[in-house]
This record gives sequence, structure tokens and C-alpha cells, in this order.
Amino acid sequence: AGSSQRSACVMRLVVLSLLGISVRFANGLQTAWGAAPTVTAYGSRSLLPAVAMQAPGAVGYSGPRGTPLLDIVKTPLDMKAFTISELKQLAHELRWETINAVSRTGGHLGSSLGVVELTVALHYVFNAPEDPIIWDVSHQVYPHKILTGRRDRMHTLRQAGGLSGFAKRSESEYDVFGAGHSTTSISAGLGMAVAHDLRGMARNSVAVIGDGAITGGMAYEAMNNAAYLNSRVIVVYNDNEQVSLPTGTPSAGGTVPAGSLSAYTSRLIASKPFQNVRDIAKSINKLFPAEIQQANAKFDEYARGMVSGGTLFEELGFYYIGPVDGHDIDNLVPILENIRDRGGNQPVLLHIKTEKGYGYPPAEAASDKYHGVPKFDVATGRKFSNPTAPASYTSVFADSLIDIAAVDRSVVAITAAMPGGTGVDKFGRRFPKRTFDVGIAEQHAVTFAAGLAVEGLKPFCAIYSTFMQRAYDQVVHDCAIQKLPVRFILDRAGLVGNDGPTHHGSFDLAYLGCIPGLVICAPSDEIELRHMVQTVYELDSVPSALRYPRGSALGLNALNDLFGYGLEKIPERGTALPVGKGRVIRSAPSYASRRVAILSIGTRLADSVTAARALEKGDSDIGVTVADARFMKPLDSTLISKLASEHEVLITVEEGSIGGFGSHVLHFLSLNSFLDDGKLKVRPMVLPDKYIEAASQKEQYEEAGLTHSFIEATALKLLSRDAVGIIRQD
Repeated sequence: AGSSQRSACVMRLVVLSLLGISVRFANGLQTAWGAAPTVTAYGSRSLLPAVAMQAPGAVGYSGPRGTPLLDIVKTPLDMKAFTISELKQLAHELRWETINAVSRTGGHLGSSLGVVELTVALHYVFNAPEDPIIWDVSHQVYPHKILTGRRDRMHTLRQAGGLSGFAKRSESEYDVFGAGHSTTSISAGLGMAVAHDLRGMARNSVAVIGDGAITGGMAYEAMNNAAYLNSRVIVVYNDNEQVSLPTGTPSAGGTVPAGSLSAYTSRLIASKPFQNVRDIAKSINKLFPAEIQQANAKFDEYARGMVSGGTLFEELGFYYIGPVDGHDIDNLVPILENIRDRGGNQPVLLHIKTEKGYGYPPAEAASDKYHGVPKFDVATGRKFSNPTAPASYTSVFADSLIDIAAVDRSVVAITAAMPGGTGVDKFGRRFPKRTFDVGIAEQHAVTFAAGLAVEGLKPFCAIYSTFMQRAYDQVVHDCAIQKLPVRFILDRAGLVGNDGPTHHGSFDLAYLGCIPGLVICAPSDEIELRHMVQTVYELDSVPSALRYPRGSALGLNALNDLFGYGLEKIPERGTALPVGKGRVIRSAPSYASRRVAILSIGTRLADSVTAARALEKGDSDIGVTVADARFMKPLDSTLISKLASEHEVLITVEEGSIGGFGSHVLHFLSLNSFLDDGKLKVRPMVLPDKYIEAASQKEQYEEAGLTHSFIEATALKLLSRDAVGIIRQD
């Protein structure tokens, strides 16, 4: 009887297939048949409780009392014999190991919590590192690090001499491709897959990319190429509806995730009941004669189009599977095993749905899902911070721009998926219709801003210094050559601290300084930042770039002490500065017989003043002038000429690489014969020619040799009669 009922259901499915009757109606077959779907609908998980509450009467969140399975996993090979039930328990232990580790160091928590089950499943199914697993951006790799032999070093995460916060090739053979910026994984994974093909190696290449990273154009360049090359690359598309940081910032597109792709994948998820029927049909398709299998294949293609219009990924040549619950190990493991064991070379895209911050209620409830957090209390989720610290440079910029926009409706703000990091989120809450989050698409952001400028608007394009590298051609071709007044706001200039070399803003002075017609300025403090926001706002005929560092500004007491401002409170509004003109902060005493000039650009000015004080205190014959260049382009040639003529030593200081401000000053001095008679000794102090690893900003600037003690030592060496040769910074 069971066989007859099964045959009847099979025949009914064929009839429905051929007639093209509603897919949602066909979904009722699984109930009549009594079959369980291969893919569980999102939300119907059978996981262990993600949050283990403390004993009755206790307050707060805590994890399991022990980690017996995680304790025996030194490498992924140690988990290969686990049962599905044990894998779920391992994921539970791994989640809380991650929470506890990040609570002690700070770091990217939400992204890591969202991929715990996926990480376990990938390392169980695939044979890493022979099967490379490439993590896009890689801020989600903490569970991966724990499973690949680095658990005992997690307390050093993002610290000096410790583990990187991102995947790093030199750190582990399991980190097959380093990252920190986004949208690189599919290209890298495809390259590895092609290399496997050329070398005759039967391996899998897996790229894990999120819905934020996949908004970048490079992902589509890679997918467009993958099917053409017909190479065995597996893309795991992790869809957590967190395109921007934070997602939900009011903007011209509303508060939904940035871009049409998010809405598109939401429609795919809404059609998830079809996924179950499709999998059942495919599981029995092999029972039919060849001609019926072909007919069912055609129906499968037709039905996919009927539900969603045909997926974008399939049009690009990928075999699309999903959406699948990314927290359901019961289904993730067999699906990944089927993908691993499939024949042929067609690229595959597995679309999983996850929740960023999953399993830790404080993260789940936060607007940014605890994307990046300082140290925090696990039981309550309370973040540890310094409430008395001065305002950040980012917030000073945001407040200044809001003040300007309040009286000029032509002011608009653009960001590339980083509204929180750039302060554009504050602007968006005040002026949502004038706020544009374009997703992780810096190239588009710059040219989009250029288009706004063409029509008379005043765009402020706020992008991290390191991410602006991704849009260099657009800065030159679309803005500078056409003299379009786009204002580039480069947050995170200089050394950024714990995120390390992928996020340092080391190169912008060098890569922007060679572009004709671009005004470049850098404030020394928060008051100067307000002035410079007003200055670039008033530049309506040329593009401009304003760079400033990560972190807290100086505060009132330091401003008065270092720069002699004599203020009772910090001004709330800025005034436009004369373009290309610097200022002298302190002058060498007229009686000094040995005269040193320190010319700083950016926030090294405070250290320059401290060094000057130490020099004069140590030797009454030494007098030190400290000047703030303010602008790199145009250079203040009058100020530089005066400093060169009236001092025997000139030191330039900047938070940037070789080829930046100091190089421009040296070029000017050489062309104008200031170096011809050998009387002037000049030394540029720049970031050393190496990548500075994660540490605190203070530790990094010590390593770079750009603190007041190094400035003082450089001056003393140049003042010595024996001072010849090169001052090394390595």
C-alpha cells in the first residue's frame, strides 16, 4: 500500500510538473507523501539553547560550564568523527568560547557569532587547508581561528604581538587568503580553483561572502568569470541583512539594508516553501526514465522562474541552492556534503540565512549586532568605555557637517556601508533624504558624488582612508580631471590601532598628493577640524580631501596647554581657513644660537610641541619653532621658505608613508635652491616602509618612530657636529 501511495504521489508530481500548476500548491505534496524536506525552512532549528542562563537567582548570561568537545579539537581533523549531535554541541561551546574571548580583548563579535554553525559545518565537511576556505573581509574568523589551533592565543587577539583580527596567511596554514577589505573572496577562490584544475588536483575551493561584501562590484566580476572558466568554486553567500554598519541608518533609501540586492534576496527567502518541494523532486528524479528526468529538469528551471523570475546567480552561470538556515547543522552538513561530492565543474552558490550576533541576546538586540565592540561584561553585555574622554574626531566632523547642512539644503553625505564609522549615521538621523549609503561600493560612491556635484549639490563623500584606495581611478578620472567639487572625507587616516595593516590610512597623502588640482588638508586638533569642514564646504570649483585620524580628540585642557588657545570652551562652529596657508604655533626665542623648525601636518602637532619643549628645556642654546602646515596641497611656500631661511634644521612630521607631505616639501626646497649651499639640514619623518601590525595606536606610533621622543632625538642628532647620514625609521 505504501508503494502504491508513493507511486501515485510520484505520478501526481509529474503531472503537476508538466502542467506548470502553482508551485505553492505543489508544496502540499510533501504533507500527503509524509516526507521530510532536505532543507529546513528558516526558523525551524533544532539547536541546543544558544544562551545558557545561570542558576535561579543569578543575573545575566553565561555559557556552558565546560567545553569537553572543544577541548579535544586542536585541528579540524579532530572533529571529523563527531556525530551531528556532537557537532551541535561543539557549536554551542564554540559560540561561548568566542564570546568570552572577545569580552577580554574587544573585536568583531557579531559577525563571528553569526557563522559559528557554518564554521563547524565547513571544517567538518571539507578538508582544510587542502580544500581552501576563503573568508571575505574575515572579521568573522574568530571561530575559525579557535578550531584551527589558535584557541590558546585568543587572549592576544588584536594585541601587540598577538593574533590578527583577520585572516592572515603568515599566522596559519588554514588562513589561505588574508583579508580585511571586502569583496575579494570569490576572485581569490576562483583563482585557487583554476590552479587546482591546471595542476590536476581534485580539490574544493570555498569562498564565504556576506550580503554586505557582495554589494561590491568585484564580486560580480568574479562570478561573471567563474561560469566562463567552468571551474569548481563554491560560494557560500551568508545573508544576514547587515549590509552596512550599522544597518538601519536613516537614508534616502529608507532604513532597509542598502541596495536592491538585499530586497532581491529577501524575495528569494520569502519563496522558501518552494525550496522544499524542489529538493524532494530532485531526490526522486533519478527514479524516472531519462526523458522524464529531462522534462522535470525543464520544469525545475521553469518553476524557478515562476517563483522569482530566475535567480541572478543562475543567470551568471552558478547552480543556486537555497535559501538555507545557516544555523541548522542538521541540514547544513548534508547539503555541504552533497555540494562537495557533486560531479562536474559548474560553480555553485549556496545561499544561507543567518543572524548576526546569534546566540547572545545583547548582540542580537543591538543596532550594529555588536559588530565591533570594546571589552565588555559577558553577563550583561555592558561595554567598557571611558565616559570622560573627549569627543572623537569622527563625531566632530559629523556635528560640523550637520551644522552646515542645517542652513544649506544642497549639502549631501555619501558613505560606502560605513555610516557608523564615518559619522554619516548622525547626519542621516537629521537629514535622511540627503544621506546616501551605497553599500560596499567605493568606486560607485565617488562617481555618484561626482554626478551630484555636476547638478550643483555639495557632496561630502565620507570613506575610510584605506577604503578610498579602492576608488582611486574614480577620484582622478571622474572628479579631479573634471574639477568637480566633491569633498572627500578620509576618516581613519594614519595608524588605526587594533585592526592592523589592512585598515591603516598610511598612503592617502602619497596617492592623492600627485593628483593635480586637488586640495588636501589635515587638522591638528578638533578645532582645526571644524575649520576645515567649513573650508572644504566653501570650495566650489575644485575637489578636496580632508583627512583625520581615528580616536578621541585632544580636549580643552590639552588644547590650551599645547597650543595656547586660552579657551573657556571649545567653539561649536568653524570658520573657513585661507587655502594653502599654514600657521606658526610657537617661535624659537631670538636669543637661541641653534635653531630648529618642526613642520607638522595633522595630529602629530601635539608631539611636535612636546618635543620642542623638551629640546629647549634640555639646552638653553636651542630654540625651536613649531608650525602647522594645515595643507599639503597647495603647499604654503611662504611659510616653508621662512622656516628654511631662519633655521639650520627643518624636520617635517606626518602620519603617512614616504611620498607624502615631506616629499613635497623636499621637492619644493630642492627646486628653489634651499639645499644648494649645504647649510640647511632637512629630515622628513614618515611612517616606516613596512606594515605595522595590530597594537594600540600609542604602541604603533612608538614603533613607527613618530612620537615626541623620536622627534626630539632627530633634532638633537642633526644639531650635533657629528650628525651625518640617515635617520632610520624601521
